[in-house]
Amino acid sequence: MGTRLTGVPWREDLLAEPDIFTPEDLTEDEVMVAKTTEKFVDQQILPNAESLEQHDYQVERETFAAAGELGLLAIEIPEAYGGLELGKHVAGLVAENIGNGGGSFSVAYNIHSGVGTSPYINYGNDEQKQKYLSRLGSGAWVGAYALTEPSAGSDALKGKAKAVWNEDKDAWILTGEKQWITNAHLANVYVVFANTDSGMTTFIVEREMKGVSVGPEEKKMGINGTSTATLILDEVAVPRENVLGDIGKGHKIAMNTLNVARLKLAFANLGTSKRALELSVNYGKERKQFQRLLVDFPMIREKITNMNLAIFGLESLVYQSAARIDDALEKNSNEDASKVVGQFIAECASAKIQGSEVLAAVADEAVQIHGGYGFMQEYEVERIYRDARISRIFEGTNEINRLAVAKSLFSQFHDRPAEKRRAGNRNARFIDEAERRFGEIMQALADIVREDVLETQEFSRLVADMYKEISIMRAAYLRTEKAGDGAMLKQLMTDVICEEGYERVEAAVIRLWSAVAEDEGKAMSVKLRAREHVPEGQNIIKKKRNISEYVINAEKYCT
Repeated sequence: MGTRLTGVPWREDLLAEPDIFTPEDLTEDEVMVAKTTEKFVDQQILPNAESLEQHDYQVERETFAAAGELGLLAIEIPEAYGGLELGKHVAGLVAENIGNGGGSFSVAYNIHSGVGTSPYINYGNDEQKQKYLSRLGSGAWVGAYALTEPSAGSDALKGKAKAVWNEDKDAWILTGEKQWITNAHLANVYVVFANTDSGMTTFIVEREMKGVSVGPEEKKMGINGTSTATLILDEVAVPRENVLGDIGKGHKIAMNTLNVARLKLAFANLGTSKRALELSVNYGKERKQFQRLLVDFPMIREKITNMNLAIFGLESLVYQSAARIDDALEKNSNEDASKVVGQFIAECASAKIQGSEVLAAVADEAVQIHGGYGFMQEYEVERIYRDARISRIFEGTNEINRLAVAKSLFSQFHDRPAEKRRAGNRNARFIDEAERRFGEIMQALADIVREDVLETQEFSRLVADMYKEISIMRAAYLRTEKAGDGAMLKQLMTDVICEEGYERVEAAVIRLWSAVAEDEGKAMSVKLRAREHVPEGQNIIKKKRNISEYVINAEKYCT
């Protein structure tokens, strides 16, 4: 392939001119897409929030149709099939802005425009693309993705749904149930996975086919404005032309489709996190306790700062990851797109983990800042808190995603990186040292039988968390370096992210060394704690107080 696709962080030279994409690089046209999406949320979703929460399918279909008219459902669809073909980072931009106030519809939107549409783009033949993409892109039809079964959750490829070829009917006969299907009651067409004699295969199943039915709405903790139900397949005759991709290769479609969906979910989580922070700051500037505004209390300011910091790190990470995928697709346009995207497993899984966990933390603090009112349903943060919980479960649980990150890294690790000079910038030195220590422990793990390492899931968890932490440190650092002089808030936030990030990496490395090699681990722990090449700590409390001033004055997330 014509460009490096993925790899452990140190494979890139931190000292090189930063050639990365940041939200500040959005073009005027892309900014207009964001504003169009914001307007759509304000005019179409927020006024109908209660109706959507009550499963008013007509309102939801009208909302999809409105999104289609604006082109928001066709961002990644090729122009040849009526789409805009704008790439992953613009698709992420739209997902973020729908997540910022879009509530449950954000989930319905992501499923439709993501896993409900991308399989046709990446695996459909021309006839299938012509038939389905135009309808899905316009909002005339709603799409859904049917993989999970009652007996197959995280182990999604072990489903029991079956497809048997019937020569007399010249069709595949599908039988089985698919559980927790988003958009189940709205969808006109489903991407369905079923087992055949040749292995798992992907089928296009239309709602009007005989034998297709949908169970009652699930009673959920959150995302109540999204239709979630069981798809029932009772000897459904699916014509041969509705096989998507190759027979027996459905597992590849399933995994590659989920891979990019994880990144889009991270963008949606980013938008919702921004919404929760804005609601919190504004509430804190109105609510008084002990004759003082909440935002005047240092611990509340610290919460606001930590929320802004987490969002900044996530935002930097997801935009750079999406742009790298776009770049790889462009430079490898002659390659199978699904294979190119499949090289970004670690990046997409890390983004999903970070996005869902940042949202969880931000939503929790939003409720805490609201106090008792945050527990009341008339306040939006109560719904955000409930809705946030599912993000750590679907598109692969965070545990499964951590295993995916570690497995990807183990498969590509060959040797410890060569020594390189340390940059003078203290944040670069934090990153350099974190990568160096990560490389050393990865080398130690590489000397162990690979199956034994993967079976020790605690190792995988720590490796995945270190990789994610370093990736965030890098993303924030490169974004700030690219911004240049005068980016005071970015610099403050990057200072905190790199110092606190290094501390978390160091703790994880020490934990791993202690488990991998007792004698060598003791020596390495002493070496690490000596911090010979690590910059001295700064006054993080003061830096966070300074950051809080920016955020409170802006009354929302700011950079």
